Amino acid sequence: MPIISLGYYRPTPINHTPTPSSSHPIKMVHSYSCATFFTLFTLTFSSFTSAFTSQHYSDALTKSILFFEGQRSGKLPTNQRLSWRADSALNDGSSANVPLHTSSCFNVSLDGVDLVGGYYDAGDNVKFGLPMAFTTTMLAWSIIEFGDNMKGELDNAKDALRWSSDYLMKAATATPGTLYVQVGEPYSDHQCWERPEDMDTPRNVYKVSAQNPGSDVAAETAAALAAASIVFQDSDSAYSHKLLQTAKSVFDLADKYRGSYTDSLSSVVCPFYCSYSGYNDELLWGAAWIYRASQDASYLSYIQSNGHVMGAYDDVFSFSWDDKRAATKVLLAKGFIVDNIGELQAYKQHSDNYICSLIPGSPNSQAQYTPGGMFYYKQGQGQSNLQYVTTSSFLLLTYAKYLDSNGGHASCGSSMVTSETLITQAKKQIDYILGDNPMKMSYMVGFGDKYPTRIHHRGSSVPSVHDHPDRISCDAGHQYLNSQSPNPNILVGAIVGGPDSNDNYGDERGNYSQSEPATYINAPFVGAAAFFSGH
Repeated sequence: MPIISLGYYRPTPINHTPTPSSSHPIKMVHSYSCATFFTLFTLTFSSFTSAFTSQHYSDALTKSILFFEGQRSGKLPTNQRLSWRADSALNDGSSANVPLHTSSCFNVSLDGVDLVGGYYDAGDNVKFGLPMAFTTTMLAWSIIEFGDNMKGELDNAKDALRWSSDYLMKAATATPGTLYVQVGEPYSDHQCWERPEDMDTPRNVYKVSAQNPGSDVAAETAAALAAASIVFQDSDSAYSHKLLQTAKSVFDLADKYRGSYTDSLSSVVCPFYCSYSGYNDELLWGAAWIYRASQDASYLSYIQSNGHVMGAYDDVFSFSWDDKRAATKVLLAKGFIVDNIGELQAYKQHSDNYICSLIPGSPNSQAQYTPGGMFYYKQGQGQSNLQYVTTSSFLLLTYAKYLDSNGGHASCGSSMVTSETLITQAKKQIDYILGDNPMKMSYMVGFGDKYPTRIHHRGSSVPSVHDHPDRISCDAGHQYLNSQSPNPNILVGAIVGGPDSNDNYGDERGNYSQSEPATYINAPFVGAAAFFSGH
């Protein structure tokens, strides 16, 4: 069996045209020829050269964590480092903050609960539960796998995690049998261009329950709480225990009362964060995280009994806030590779299939790359591509770590792929984000000499309340959206949506698919940056 070991080499691409559809216009991307594949056999990880050192990755790690401070909602702590931000949404959850005429629509809550805190998902001022829970899971997983490399940033990473896990705990425990999954009426919010400190759009509160199920968002919340419980197990055992118990309770709600939050909440969550993949992937993902956190055999039994109908054997080739199938396989494969749990052996093969799909020239390759070498998965309008780059890079590095634990490899057809190959492939993608790309610019704000300056972000683009204390209204804010000037407030560490299929990036605030940052782009990057900062 030949061994594939990729060096830092960008093979000549051949044109590949995806199948057109009415909703997805044709994008010209690139795959790789079999001839190229065999050339790569001779290249080794030791031949890798990079413009970036461990110090650069440490700087990127620091900034990727700092970004989360710019996304904070609620009462800011005294050690807030992004000083242009101020307190916001201090009445979230209060019944007095919800317009009475909306109480019968879309499961709006008038319960009067404390939902202050958490994160704004991207460049707007809504707290969307599904991407926030996913962000929390990925921050926790980053710390679990690569926290030892974070050194002086570990406490900051844990602070970023706790900001969201505290909020999710509130959302899950405020009312028995209920999970609060969103704060903010999205349409009015998106019509305004207001900094969060000024926002006066309705702060409607939306929930799922037995009567109005949301298995997808509830199971992802369970995964987030369980993963966070692992992080805090040693430093705060009481908090860790509460996180895990709440995770189990929320998972029971998700599993017993099955249904998609897309159906329960309708246009409140669509087209913003529709659950396109359904909820089965989150149920298996949630069970996998609770099993890892608790080692409770009942969750292993659940996985064994339900995996085949919840996507365990679906070979899908993306990982995002919506679709968890690929990552669940990698997470469960650890049980076989590292912990020798025979019942989980099948997840090793399916993880191999996913990992091999990312390797250019592999017999199993499904990935498409831009001429400049960026993994390109973007589908449809309004989606950022770099979210797929950071999630896939994280999985490559995590799987490499698992394989390294026992000298294993991934099987790509008749060939073996080493952990070094996976690391090299991930490094290419991370380096692309940081500036090794045809535009010669970093797609992380504040990293390097050239980076996006007109990002699609309300708080960053509107003058800070410290510089402009007078309120800037909904309509008045549009002058800053439409301005050609750089954003006055630098959202350090923000990773934007990224370039198009031809590696072009226009740095236009109005082009939100390219210029908008999001917490779920950064969260997996934290783990990847931590890995390379220690190597």
